[in-house]
Amino acid sequence: MLKNISDKLAARGVVSLGDDELLALLTEDEELAQQLLAAYGGALARIGTEEPARLRMVGGLGLRRAMRILAAAEFGRRVAAARAAAAEVIGTSDDVVRLFRPQLLPLAHEECWAIYLTSSNRILERQRVSQGGVQGTVVDHRLIVKRALELLATQLILIHNHPSGAADPSTQDKVLTDRIAKAAALFDIRLLDHLIIAREGEFSFLRAGLIG
Repeated sequence: MLKNISDKLAARGVVSLGDDELLALLTEDEELAQQLLAAYGGALARIGTEEPARLRMVGGLGLRRAMRILAAAEFGRRVAAARAAAAEVIGTSDDVVRLFRPQLLPLAHEECWAIYLTSSNRILERQRVSQGGVQGTVVDHRLIVKRALELLATQLILIHNHPSGAADPSTQDKVLTDRIAKAAALFDIRLLDHLIIAREGEFSFLRAGLIG
């Protein structure tokens, strides 16, 4: 019953609620919440990025409840982005994923960003270096290195998204990574990692051993 879920939230906090319970509160219908999860394979991210016209049709959800769910999902993304943006130091690649996933995951086009860092991993600047279409984006490695020199950065990280949903790197991604790493190294600037963010997960060139 919804009252039991509300009581649980009040007593133990919102983090104690399961995905089905969160959806039950948003839809005000426990059975409908179960249908939603089943329809999307239990993936809240898919529900939160669905088109309103499609979401409203699932189990007779309706437009009002569909918009409520999407608004809650967007609120969560903005909170996560605000928390991540407050970070001034990058410790691991996971920090970068937390910083950019809320921003890049909902996009229907590719964007490539660069994070410029000091030798102590303090962020000097986050800059979008390219914006393209669904299939890819053109990145000028010379402009990326030029900006690093202007900022006196000693390290940088690349991040881009794959709207297709798969995080596997393309041949173009590998060529770009190698080109930037070599160009940056000429000025004693280190490319720490190149991360691909997608609906199905993330890919790290560093973890895959593709960056020396």
